[in-house]
Amino acid sequence: MDPVELATSCTMPPVLSRSAVVEQPKTLRSARLKVDTYNVAAVAPYQAMPVAGPVITHHKSTALPVVEPHPEMTEEEREARIAEMIDSYMKKLAERTHHHMGYPYNLDFDYGLLEGLTKFSINNLGDPFIESNYGVHSREFEVGVLNWFARLWEIDEEEYWGYITTCGTEGNLHGILVGRENFPDGIMYASAESHYSVFKAARMYRMQAEKIPTLESGEIDYDELKDALIANQGKPAILNLNIGTTVKGAVDDLDHVLDMLKEAGYNEDRFFIHCDGALFGMMMPFLRRDAPMVTFRKPIGSVSVSGHKFVGAPVPCGVVITRFKYVMALSSDVEYLNSRDATIMGSRNGHAPIYLWYTLTRKGYEGMRRDVERCMRNAHVLKQMLESAGIRTMLNELSNTVVFERPKEEAFVRKWQLACEGDIAHVVVMPNITVEKLEEFVADYVQSRARVAIAAAKRVACEAKAAEELDA
Repeated sequence: MDPVELATSCTMPPVLSRSAVVEQPKTLRSARLKVDTYNVAAVAPYQAMPVAGPVITHHKSTALPVVEPHPEMTEEEREARIAEMIDSYMKKLAERTHHHMGYPYNLDFDYGLLEGLTKFSINNLGDPFIESNYGVHSREFEVGVLNWFARLWEIDEEEYWGYITTCGTEGNLHGILVGRENFPDGIMYASAESHYSVFKAARMYRMQAEKIPTLESGEIDYDELKDALIANQGKPAILNLNIGTTVKGAVDDLDHVLDMLKEAGYNEDRFFIHCDGALFGMMMPFLRRDAPMVTFRKPIGSVSVSGHKFVGAPVPCGVVITRFKYVMALSSDVEYLNSRDATIMGSRNGHAPIYLWYTLTRKGYEGMRRDVERCMRNAHVLKQMLESAGIRTMLNELSNTVVFERPKEEAFVRKWQLACEGDIAHVVVMPNITVEKLEEFVADYVQSRARVAIAAAKRVACEAKAAEELDA
C-alpha cells in the first residue's frame, strides 16, 4: 500500500473548535494551482507535474499525514504501520534512484559505516577554524575537507577561508555577498544561462545586476560582456562565471574574461570573480591542462561547488572557498558562540563534512580523476548512441551534460526525471550512470518516440477515414 494511503487510513483526531475565532479572508494555495487535464493520481509520487505553460503554477505535492496514537490501535500495531510506511517509501526511493538521469547527482555511494552518527546532533555553528563552546561538532573533518579543496584549487592554507555549505546555492549566495561587501557599489554581471540562485542573490542584496546574453554553446557572450564593462567603467565589477551551466554544461572561459577585464581598464583591485562550479568545478581540475582552469593562482575571488553532486552524499551540501583577505569584510565576533562567524547560515549540518571527508579519503585525487574520466567517456557514448538512433544531440567539449531533443511523452520525462527547458532536455552522466543504464535509457527513449509516431499516424488515418465516411 502507498504510504499516503497507509497514513490516511488511520483515524485522525478531531479538529479543535474555531467558533471563537474571527475568520479572515483566506489566500488559498490550491486556488493558485493551474487547473489542467493531467490526472494527479497518475503522476509518479514525489514528482513535479509537467510544465504546461510559461508560468509554472500547478506543481502540487502530496501530504503524508502524521500517524497519531489512537485508542483502537495498540502501540505494536502503530509501530508496525509506521514501519510499513517507511518500507514502502524506501522501495519508491530505490525505483526513483534507478530511473534518475536528468539531474547532476552522484547516487553511487555507501555510508553504511557512518550510520551510527545519526545518534548525535552534530552542529558546526560559527567559523570552521575557531571552535565554539558547543562541543558536538565535526570541525576537524570540515577543515580537512576544506584543505583538500584548497590544494585542488591551488591556494595556500593560510590564505583562504571557507566552509561546508548546505548546497551550491548557498555557495553562490556567499561568494556574491563577499564580492558585494568588498565592492559595495559594484555591478554584478552574469550570463542569462547562470543558475537562478545568482540573480536571486542580486535581488537579496539589492545589487545592480546585468544579465549578459549567451552564445549558442551556453557560454557568456564575451563581446556583450566587454561592452557592458566598458559602459560601466566607473564602478567595480562583480562577475559570476559558470564552470558548467545548469542546462548545457557550458564553461565560461576564465582566461578570456581576465584578458577582457584588463583591456576594459579594470585592475585587480576593481573586480571580484565568483566561479559557480556546482558540478563541473569539481571535475575541471582533472581534465587536460590546456583547459581554462579554475585556480586561485589567477585573480579570482571565490569558488563554490555542490558536495552532493559529483562527490555524492545523502544530504545536500557544498563547499565555498574565498580569499581570507576578502572574508574579513563580513566576519564578526559572536559572544554567544564564543567564536566568529562569516557564514550565511548559523547552525550548519555537521554530518555533511564527515560524508565528504569519508569519500575523499577513500578515493583520493586519483580516484576522483578516474570517476571524471569515466563520466566524460560515457557522455560521449550516450551522444553516439542517441545520434545512431536519429536523435539530435549537443555536447560541449568540457562537459558531461548531453543535450538532446525534448521527449514528446511527459510520462517518459517523469519516469527518467529529465530536466527540460523549451524544446531540449539533458542527461548529466554521473559516476552512478553505467553504460548498461545508458543502453536501457536510449532503448526506452526510442520506444517512446515510436509510440508518439504511431499515435500521430493513427490520428491521420482516423481523420482520413472520417473524411471518407462524410464523402460517402
